[in-house]
This record gives sequence, C-alpha cells and structure tokens, in this order.
Amino acid sequence: MSLDPVHVMKGQSNPKDPTAAPVTPSSNGDGKGAWEEKEEFDQDKLGLTTKPLLVSCQRRARKVEGGIFFPKPENAVTVAVSSRVLFRTETEQKVYEQKGVEEYLRYQVEHENEPFAPGPAFSFVKALQAVNARLRELYPESEELFDIVLVTYNHAHVGVRLINTINHHNLFIERFCMTGGSSPIGYLNAWQTNLYLSADAEKVREALSEGIAAATMFMSDNLTEVSETQLRVAFDGDAVLFSDESERIFKAQGLDGFFQHERDNEDILLDRGPLKDFLASLGKLQKKFYAKGHRLDCPIRTYLVTARSAASSGIRALKTLRAWGLETDEALFLAGAPKGPMLEKIRPHIYFDDQMFHVEGAAEMGTVAAHVPYGIAQKHPHKKSLNTGK
Repeated sequence: MSLDPVHVMKGQSNPKDPTAAPVTPSSNGDGKGAWEEKEEFDQDKLGLTTKPLLVSCQRRARKVEGGIFFPKPENAVTVAVSSRVLFRTETEQKVYEQKGVEEYLRYQVEHENEPFAPGPAFSFVKALQAVNARLRELYPESEELFDIVLVTYNHAHVGVRLINTINHHNLFIERFCMTGGSSPIGYLNAWQTNLYLSADAEKVREALSEGIAAATMFMSDNLTEVSETQLRVAFDGDAVLFSDESERIFKAQGLDGFFQHERDNEDILLDRGPLKDFLASLGKLQKKFYAKGHRLDCPIRTYLVTARSAASSGIRALKTLRAWGLETDEALFLAGAPKGPMLEKIRPHIYFDDQMFHVEGAAEMGTVAAHVPYGIAQKHPHKKSLNTGK
C-alpha cells in the first residue's frame, strides 16, 4: 500500500484532538503554515525576467459565450478544490520544506510556464465538466451546473502558474480564492459550497464543523482508468451519508448488539450525515436528465458501498434514503467484505469513507479515495484484522 506522499502523515498529529487521525503538514503554500508570520512577498527583490505564457483568448471567449459557465452560486452545485488535490505539487512542497517560503515563491515564478501534472481530483473535475456539457445541450439557459472554485492558501503571485496550468489542461475554472495564508472556510460559506476537497485534514474538519460537506483526498501510485463520459461517485453509508449513530452502537455493543439495534429501529430514520446534501445535489441534477428521457444513459451515477449486511441492517439505510427522497443508482451491502475489489469494478472518480482502513484499501486497488473525518471512528480506528464492522 502506498498513498501519495503529499497526502500522507509525516509524524504529526492534530494538536486539537489527540485521538484524531494524523494530519498531513500543509507545506507547499496550500496550508496555513506556509504563509502565517512571514514577511510580505516582494517580487521586485527576485529580479526575475520570466516571460508570461500567452493564453488563447479564442478558447476562453468561445466557452463563456452566452454566460454558459458563470452560474450564480445559489443556482450551482459548487465544488471547491485545493491546488494540492487538483494538481501534483510534490516538487514545490520539497522546495518549501527545504528552503523556505521566499525560495518557494521564487521557484513558482521561475517555473510559471511549466504546467503542474494532474492530481487526485483532476479526473473528478474533468467529469464534472463533461456533465456540464451534457446539461447545456439539454438546458441551454439553465444555471444548474457544477461550478468549480479553486481554493488555495497560496500567495497571488502563484496564480499565474495555476492559470497557465488550467489553460494547458483545458479546464474551465474561473473562480479562485487565493488566501495568502488566511483560512478559506469563510469563503466556502460565501460561495455556498456543496463540497470541499483538500489535502489539509485540519481544514476539512473545520469545514465539516461549519456544516460543509468536505473530505481529505488521497491518491494511489497506480490509478485505474475512469469514464470520461459518466461521473461516478461512491459513498460509504454510516458517518458519510448517515450519522454515526449505528457505528456508536457497534463500537459499544458489538456486532450482535448492532444487528439487534437496527432490527428494533428499522422504521426509525437515521440522522443525516455530512455528505447527505451533496448526494441530494447530485440527485437534483440527475433528475434533469431523467426529465429528458435519459435515466438509462445518465452521465451521473451514484453508489452506496457499505459494510452493512443487507438482510440484517440494510433495510434501515434504504428506508432512510427513500424517506429523504434520495436514491443511489446502485447499493452494495458487503457484510464486512473488503470494499477495494468492488470499487475496482465500479471505478468511481471519487469514493468517500469515514475510515482510513477503507480509504487505504480503496487506494490499494487504484481508486481515488477521500477521507471524511467525522464520527466515532476517528477516536476508535478500525483495525485491519476486523471485517465485520461498518
């Protein structure tokens, strides 16, 4: 098992919660430590003569014609991504760690015409744009689209390289938040963010505490190929779509107590989890395709991938989704079996789980996995030898 080192613990823990999962140091300009208590960057001191990269105005003008990609935040499904998950920035991180912030900034300006390579969120963002293209074919005037916002702790001078990279990869991201070390969470609320993806686990927890769906992204060394025409999103159940109520019962009373609790409460809805509203946002866009007769070839497909058992505890999960007016296209009840092989078959653009045990298993199979640091599992990590829990 080898997770991308940019997104893996390097010996630090979250000082606010000693029981929480370790936090990746934010050290390439996309984390708090890179900018606080630093002198203001002075470009004149660098003596750089880098020539700006010429960008095709024709491509940009063609895309914005008719206001196609500028929906109002209240109408869009807004996905905020950090630069460290959208692109690969390990080299830049090493420059910061070894030489400090000023040399890091100098390096970025000197290399601003060199595009970053795709990161773990890249294929997900490309799939969002593919869905947008289909939506615009069916609803030319609608603003109900995915809107991507790049959120980064970086100084604004790094923005030139980010813009050059976005244009190089033919992405359409016009909304930036470059906070220069300030917390991005307030901006997420201002954008009415539906999902926040970051490499900074501490900021992900902060976003979750503000009621924003959020996850820490991870990436394996060998990613499986994913669809270029259909967005596929897979969710764990408890502590992701649902609350961690049932997980707490399992931790306290064991598997038998968990099954009995689910039978006794079969008709009582589970409380909402941190990503329930994001599933609802996906479902809202799916229904726009269904209304035009595209249920079977819908470019959005969702999956519930849970360690729950179907007969013993699955019915409560399904009844809860139905009562919420939500659905997943597929539901896999694995009864404790490993999730990795199922995810390898699904090949989602992103998979959300609250337990690092399952995130690691997904990454081993080449799946882009995202950790939702929510619920009791953060205090009682799932041991790898156990396959019977949630």
